[in-house]
Amino acid sequence: MHPAPSVIVFTVLSGLGFGFLTFLGLGLPDVHGVEAFFYFAVAFALAVGGLVASTFHLGNPQRALKAFTQWRSSWLSREAWLSTAALIILAIYAAAAVFIGISVFPLGLLGAILSVATVVATSMIYAQLKTVPRWNHWLTPAHMLTVSLAGGAILAQQTAAALVLLLLAGGFQILHWVLGDRRFAERGHTIETATGLGDRGNARLFEPPHTGSNYLLKEMVHVVGRKHVQKLRIIAFAGMIVVPLAMVALLPVNPFTAILATLIYLVGAFASRWLFFAEAEHVVRLYYGATGSKPPYQPSFSG
Repeated sequence: MHPAPSVIVFTVLSGLGFGFLTFLGLGLPDVHGVEAFFYFAVAFALAVGGLVASTFHLGNPQRALKAFTQWRSSWLSREAWLSTAALIILAIYAAAAVFIGISVFPLGLLGAILSVATVVATSMIYAQLKTVPRWNHWLTPAHMLTVSLAGGAILAQQTAAALVLLLLAGGFQILHWVLGDRRFAERGHTIETATGLGDRGNARLFEPPHTGSNYLLKEMVHVVGRKHVQKLRIIAFAGMIVVPLAMVALLPVNPFTAILATLIYLVGAFASRWLFFAEAEHVVRLYYGATGSKPPYQPSFSG
């Protein structure tokens, strides 16, 4: 699928922000006063900045509020409600820590739970899509949640948690790549199943559906070279897992090393999330003549 920059920024930054808020809500670290102000300011900036970035992909960003109306059936709507609740509750928790110097643990715990639930809801927006086999798997929420919490643990300077979560995130990332590479084939999706002509023999594209591009080709079909995939996977894994893991394990625990490790983690996380979208194969590609590794028909016209 088309890797839209706004959605990549949204999922990476909001994931990191809510991961950081999870640890702050649990009192890890238990900060107060000016120190608490700076910690929560960073966490809220990441979480809110990511959520705002998500509206840039909408045709009419002013209609984003309508996302709150479909909570019974839409994971996007549930994400909107959960993120809002988490931010409000943790804002109260943060205000108490900054201005009164106390940590209201029940509020922090509830905010932490809602932060985790927000990341899960974000991941389910993609995991629920049966039309994208690579995403339609329990590994998608496991991958996105561990990546989010690992980044949060780094920023929160929680060494033990960061080490465990980075190892888990690395394992889920590898599984997501390895199993994801064969998910489309395992589902048995072919041009015959897509068109319903399987009982009549092998189907093939006789003529292209149209002579110009359209929304489906722009958003649902994206072809990325295998060589580029391997290079980006190395960059993603090294930046998101290997280097931060080494830094957390070997360097002294302080805000400077936490920020440096987080910046490197973000480089890897952005590469990983770009691949998350770019490698996703939507079944609609079959209607445009894609078979196996063969790319779909890409119309072009001049003048």
